[in-house]
Formats: sequence, C-alpha cells, structure tokens
Amino acid sequence: MNPERTLLLVGATDETVSKATKLGLHVLLLQHPSKVSAEQERLADLVRVVDYTRWELVEPLARELWETPGFGAATSLTEPGLENAGRINDLFGLGGTGHEVTSRFRDKRVMRQHLADRDPLAVQAAPLRAREDLDAFGARHGYPFIVKPADATASIGVQRVDGPSDADRVWAGVRRLTGTRTDRVSSLFVLQDFLMEEYLDGPEYSVESFSFAGRHVIVAITEKFTDPAHFAELGHAVPARLETQLEERVRAEVTRFLDLVGMRDGVCHTEIRVGAQGPRVIESHNRVAGDAIPELVRSAYGIDMTTLALGWPFGLVEELPDRPVPRAGASVRALVGRPGRVESVDGVEEALRQDGVLDVRISAKPGDTVRPVRDNWDRLGLVAVAGHDTTAAVRRGAEVILDTIRVRLTHADGSAGMAYVAEVAEADDSAQGSVIPA
Repeated sequence: MNPERTLLLVGATDETVSKATKLGLHVLLLQHPSKVSAEQERLADLVRVVDYTRWELVEPLARELWETPGFGAATSLTEPGLENAGRINDLFGLGGTGHEVTSRFRDKRVMRQHLADRDPLAVQAAPLRAREDLDAFGARHGYPFIVKPADATASIGVQRVDGPSDADRVWAGVRRLTGTRTDRVSSLFVLQDFLMEEYLDGPEYSVESFSFAGRHVIVAITEKFTDPAHFAELGHAVPARLETQLEERVRAEVTRFLDLVGMRDGVCHTEIRVGAQGPRVIESHNRVAGDAIPELVRSAYGIDMTTLALGWPFGLVEELPDRPVPRAGASVRALVGRPGRVESVDGVEEALRQDGVLDVRISAKPGDTVRPVRDNWDRLGLVAVAGHDTTAAVRRGAEVILDTIRVRLTHADGSAGMAYVAEVAEADDSAQGSVIPA
C-alpha cells in the first residue's frame, strides 16, 4: 500500500468510500459503530470502528495508522468527523484544513467571534447562558432575533424571538433541548451551547464552492425554500434564479467570507440570506451539502463535489474554471404530511425509473409518527429531479411526488390521508418570489 496514495477518512458514507476507491486511492476508514456497513468493509483497505467524535480515542489510532501503513491525506466530508480530521492534519502537518479553521465552520459561536473584529458587516451575536440574556440581547440589538444551537445542523433547535413576550417560551425550548441528541437520524452530537444572533431577512440561498490553494471557485448558487416559521428546508433548486447583479454580490460576499475564515483548500457549503443590507452569511460548513444538493450540482453542472474533495489533496483532479456553466436545472422537493402516523409507503422504485429523477429518499416508514414540520427531520422524504432549466425542475419534482409517491397516513383525528409535496416560493428576477402550488 503506497502511503502517497492512501487516504484516512474520518467517517464516511458508502458512496464516499466508493468514490475514493474509484480514484485509485487506498482507504483507511475510522467509522462510528452505528455507521459501519458491509459495503464499507468490502471497499476500504482497513476499517477501524471507533467513536470518531472523541479525540482521545482517535489520536492513538491515527498515530498507529501513520506508522503503518501510512497515509498522505486525512479528511472528512461528514459533520461529526470534521474537527478530528482537522486535528489529524495538524498532528502530522498534512497541509489540509486544520482544526483552528475547521472550528470556525463547526462552531457558530467561534465563527461569529472570529468575524466580529474583522468584518464591518459582521452579524451581531452573543452566547446564551441565562434567561436574562434574551432580554439583554433584544434591548441592545432589537427584535426579531434568532436563538440556535452553536454546532447543530438541519435547522434543529432554531427559534425566532419576536419580542420580549417570547423570551419565556424560547428559554423553555432551550432548556428542553440542552443535553439532548441532535436529531432522530444521527446521534453523534449532543446539544450544549446556544447562540443568539441578529435576524437576517430576505430569501435564502446556499453557495457550493471549492477552494484550490486559496482560489475560491463558486461552483453553484442554490435557491433554498424554507418554512418561514421554523426554518425547515422544504426544497432546493440549482442554479438559483438570480438577477446578474445580485449573483455577483453573492459570489463576492462568499469569496470574502472564505478569505476571512481562512479557508484554503476543499469544499464548502455556505448559507446566506439576501436582505436590505445585501448578502450576509448565516453559517458555513467545510463539507459537501446535504439534502441531495451534490446530486443537483452534478446534474446541472457535471461537477462531482465529493470526487473533487477526495482527489484534490492527491493531485488527482483538475482545478475548476472560475465560473462553471450550468447545462440544465435540477431541484429537490420535500414530502410532508399532517400530524399522525405513517401506514404505508409505495412508489419509490417506480419514481426512480422515471426520466429525470436523480434520487428518491423516503425516510418515512410504516408506524412512524408524523410531526409538524419544525426541522429537516420532520419531513417525510425528498425527491431530486433534473429539468431543462430551474423552473422546469422545480415543477417536475412536484409532479413526481404527486403522481408516483404514495405515503398513506392516519391523521391525529383518525382520518385517512396522504403525504403531499411541500409548497415552495418561486423566485422572480428581484428574488422576492411567489408560491408555486403543489
């Protein structure tokens, strides 16, 4: 095994391991006991089962593997593995993104503190430690403002404080969430620290980028459809339908942000809102996006962000041009339902066989509880599709759900019903939007 072509992966999906091996890399995998699979064991050259979120367990294994068989790069494309991959890069001087920079992405409080003295447009933020902090932040910065966990994902625990009368409700929510696991799918994080920050108005986008030795390429701008009350993501579309001047401002702001946080190499997924002050960063992650956004980017642009991330440290991929040109549109639409219970799920294989369908991910299973949509895990599934342009893809996703996916429910009142496609807002040239009916 040649160490110069050996990659240490801190956590991975089957797909990530497969793409690494297709690049000709040897793979050493540190995998969590709850995530290891037979496919990973088949594909990887070596698998060590460990809670890779705990550095005291990861460090001795990393030292052992560094001695033999050796490795030329370490990385993670999954949120829980990012910080320890950064520590491994620091430990052996591998040149990838280190722990200091990674922590600015992983911990929203660290990011806000880092930007406070460096960015004249920095979002106002403060840690939330006591009930009285809510009143103090509102008095100083005004209402509304946002309270959220410092290191969670998928809109978990995000609450909007509209005025002083909201403080007791929000504080009760924080107390209820503190010490709990992050979601109903992954249990690798415990919610501990919460942050208050200025509310950013306007439509939301994410920016998928890749940095090549400090040169940041904006690969795609993703239009995001979010629930206005709880910020759950109800859909995505690529490329975002933006007026040219606004697109330029988004590109410039994200490039400036990546320079400020010290990003030099690799993939990033940055979420922004465009309001009265222009584009401003909500948060960012030095990993690939979730919710099938990488599949949308690959379909619309022909660019595989995961392959780029795995191959770039070894010089196995070429640098991208400054402005990749889309060749089509692509979209994700979410499946939701009234509260109750899932009775049956049908139509998934049928949908996957249809033209233009990129992926179907139905998380709902018979017997599952259907909850009001408050975060991403309350959705019942996603359908990703391609179209000749963005608008066509947005509409096509709804059609596939309506015509093919059949998730039967029993509602809380005992009546029968079906899951349905979440409504989304269709952006116009001014990025204001109007509702596309299901």
